[in-house]
Amino acid sequence: MEHHPAPRKRTRAAAFSAAAVLLAAVGCSGGGKDANGVGSGTADQAELATQKLSWKACSAPTPAQGSGSAPSPLPGGAQWKCATMKAPLDYNDPHAGTVDLALIRAEARDKNNRIGSLVFNFGGPGGSGVSTLPAAAGDYEALRARYDLVSFDPRGVGASSPVRCENDSQLDTYFAQDATPDDATEEKSYVEGLKSFATACQDNSGKVLPHVGTTDAARDMDLLRQVLGDKKLYYMGISYGTELGGVYAHLFPKNVGRAVFDAVVDPTSNAEQGALGQAKGFQLALDNFAQDCVNRGDKCLLRGANVKEVEDVIVKLLADLDKNPIPAGNSGRQLTQTQATNGIAQALYSKEYWQLLEQGVDEAEGGNGALLLALSDAMNGRGKDGTYSNIQAANAAVNCADFKERYSLDQTKAKLPEFQRASAVFGSFMGWGLMGCTEWPVAGQWETPDVSAPGAAPIVVIGNTGDPATPYAGARNMVDKLGPGVGVELTYKGQGHGAYNSGNKCVQGAVNAYLLDGKVPAAGTVCQ
Repeated sequence: MEHHPAPRKRTRAAAFSAAAVLLAAVGCSGGGKDANGVGSGTADQAELATQKLSWKACSAPTPAQGSGSAPSPLPGGAQWKCATMKAPLDYNDPHAGTVDLALIRAEARDKNNRIGSLVFNFGGPGGSGVSTLPAAAGDYEALRARYDLVSFDPRGVGASSPVRCENDSQLDTYFAQDATPDDATEEKSYVEGLKSFATACQDNSGKVLPHVGTTDAARDMDLLRQVLGDKKLYYMGISYGTELGGVYAHLFPKNVGRAVFDAVVDPTSNAEQGALGQAKGFQLALDNFAQDCVNRGDKCLLRGANVKEVEDVIVKLLADLDKNPIPAGNSGRQLTQTQATNGIAQALYSKEYWQLLEQGVDEAEGGNGALLLALSDAMNGRGKDGTYSNIQAANAAVNCADFKERYSLDQTKAKLPEFQRASAVFGSFMGWGLMGCTEWPVAGQWETPDVSAPGAAPIVVIGNTGDPATPYAGARNMVDKLGPGVGVELTYKGQGHGAYNSGNKCVQGAVNAYLLDGKVPAAGTVCQ
């Protein structure tokens, strides 16, 4: 779930806000780079496909990647290595120059039985794969037996010509402002905030904004496949990474190797349908949280004898915050209604965070908004030192480069009742988010992406019945759109965003058997 940028998928990387990494290594030679990280010279694709990467020890992540420490060694002492790959800024204009894409890799343990590189995209759009992969690597250690684990910062993200918009103090104001305006004055302020954000993105990153869409990222992945020396792309896409994977499969069906899509974005949903689906998905997750609270009785910190009564506590808290923000501990900052909603959503990404949600709401009722604000900060990429990664700037840029819809104020207001019926907590927030691309300076490419991939190898498509951010129905629609003989659906009856990282042995067993041994799971397999 995003903030003001067009509602869409959310990155699993938010769960690893303390994670660190990145890149210092330089790949092939080239001229100097301008303020947007664009190199000069001609981008010959055939020549770029033969570039040699210089893998070196990873340095600490850049501020745009979320800062932090360099990645720790892997089990057994293996070191993470980083490199830079050059790609065309504009695949249709070789004279437009190049962009540098940040890469990270952990080599396979069993060199004699190595299959190739397994490329990860953890979602967003806007998540730094270079920062996220080391933080999440424990989940994928079994796969490192026969694969090099590889991830990258997609163009516009992290250390890959990152989109830059407002500065840190401006972002503090932007993310605190009322994103669910109640009157004409608040509406004017909201629209002006969107316009200022979009103008800052154009002023600071105008050269790259037209070239950060999902189609460009998919072409980058095929270039990466070639540079890594793999005949096929072996791929694990999570959340938005499933959409990126679907677009790749459509463009390069014959190059698809073993691939897994987890926490699947619905390729049949346009921006509005996706936002409404998320409102319903987060409401379902909130219902499940509230039911768990009711089941625990007096052990739950929140009042309520049934689901509605527990959720009414949250609805009232948000209404109170709309009028009167509360202090966030001793930070000198305040918790607003918008930040509280964002923090609640962040806590619903994983059942492991439910305890934080319960505690955060309880503390906010008592006048301390520190925990909910910390959750919101994690969603928005704000570090404890007040610096922001570029996750939300990149999120806006990719969404708006992809989706054509541009909603006026009147159109948005007309759609609000349907969103509010979908969720008393998230409906207005997601509905107003439809305006995220209204002021954007770059036109979008599609209403929905084409993911048809006739002739591609089987792709395992995993849907989680309790997923708030990518509702379960999206997995079935992805299977249908990939086409006959390509998508293989696997259902996980669980909670949270994603299935493989839940630790469920059934899901992990099926995925590992496919990726490591080529054993395709039976279509319709159910894990719980």
